[in-house]
Amino acid sequence: MSLLSILGVALALSMDAFAVSVGLSLSREGLRGARALRLAGLFGLFQFAMPIAGWAAGRTVVNLIAAYDHWLAAALLVFVGGKMIVESFHKEEHMEKKTADVTRGFPLLLLSVATSLDALAVGLSFGALRVPILLPAAVIGVVCFTVTMTGARIGPLLGKLAGEWAEIAGGVVLLAIAAKILVEHLK
Repeated sequence: MSLLSILGVALALSMDAFAVSVGLSLSREGLRGARALRLAGLFGLFQFAMPIAGWAAGRTVVNLIAAYDHWLAAALLVFVGGKMIVESFHKEEHMEKKTADVTRGFPLLLLSVATSLDALAVGLSFGALRVPILLPAAVIGVVCFTVTMTGARIGPLLGKLAGEWAEIAGGVVLLAIAAKILVEHLK
């Protein structure tokens, strides 16, 4: 498999991570510094590890989750997006208590899994094609990291345009990604 093909796959797999990073950074003063690095780092790590896991797991494990992986990814995105929208309507309470940092802990883990499930299937297909997995996985991880950092930088610019609707817009972006995943898998 050529490097150009691998880059194309990596960019395609990174689009959900890009959209999530833009959505999350809309409602904040951006995801800067450590927060952006945590988000991009874990997204990149999961995008690196999932193809390897898919490649190593073989058809049995992937076939076990293939029937519902899209439901799982959509549910995780709906949970985080819905939470953002609900919190936007409770701004006073939301401002009084410290806002949970979605770039830490369980929310970050949920988003990392949700944005990388497709990479598991890609790993399986690379195994079927007898493509060595380490170079493609590394390229996928690095591209995802870069694309996520880019999304975190673009988000605040779009957030300024959205004004006080930014948090709702971020939640809607995550809900739209969930809907897209379901529509694509229900065809």
